[in-house]
Amino acid sequence: MRRFTTLATAVVATATAWGLSAGPALAYPPTPPSASTAATQLAGLTVRTEGSTSGYSRDLFPHWITQSGTCDTRDQVLKRDGSGVTVDSQCEPTAGRWYSVYDAIWVEDDSSVDIDHIVPLAEAWKSGANAWSTSRRQQFANDLTVSQLIAVSASSNRSKGDRDPSEWKPTNSSVHCIYAREWIWVKHTYGLSLQSAEKTALQQMLGTC
Repeated sequence: MRRFTTLATAVVATATAWGLSAGPALAYPPTPPSASTAATQLAGLTVRTEGSTSGYSRDLFPHWITQSGTCDTRDQVLKRDGSGVTVDSQCEPTAGRWYSVYDAIWVEDDSSVDIDHIVPLAEAWKSGANAWSTSRRQQFANDLTVSQLIAVSASSNRSKGDRDPSEWKPTNSSVHCIYAREWIWVKHTYGLSLQSAEKTALQQMLGTC
């Protein structure tokens, strides 16, 4: 019972942080550390001039690997982040709806949902992932244990592209705090660097917490 209560509390905390009414399907990514912890993690990140995309390819980050049964990483995130999601024998959604926190809209069709890498693959490449092994890049591209993956509207994800917080922020300003905490958590976890303008933007976003 204690374990169930702890899990339920974590789900409520995550949904609340994203500005959502808590519900059993609204799990969303794992809750990142607090703003104060995020500030400490941010201070510990290496600041350096951003690298180039020379040699970069999304294929160097094998993604949407099998996670369980017939479900790959995309399928798992769609099930986790959606409301009323049902799937077929191939783990493809047959029903459901998804709340896109970036632009505060509901999406009814999974074909209009993208799975966003909160720290984009190209951004990771320029921040140190170019020196990683393929297995490390695969882990990064499919990591469900930190707040690296989230289901959002395709339009918001494509608006973001590969840009960091100094260049793009969610239009839904109420999620700037948790977005910054998640970005920092991912970079801290994987030992990625950041550039000066990116750090300043993240500090400003933490200021909204």
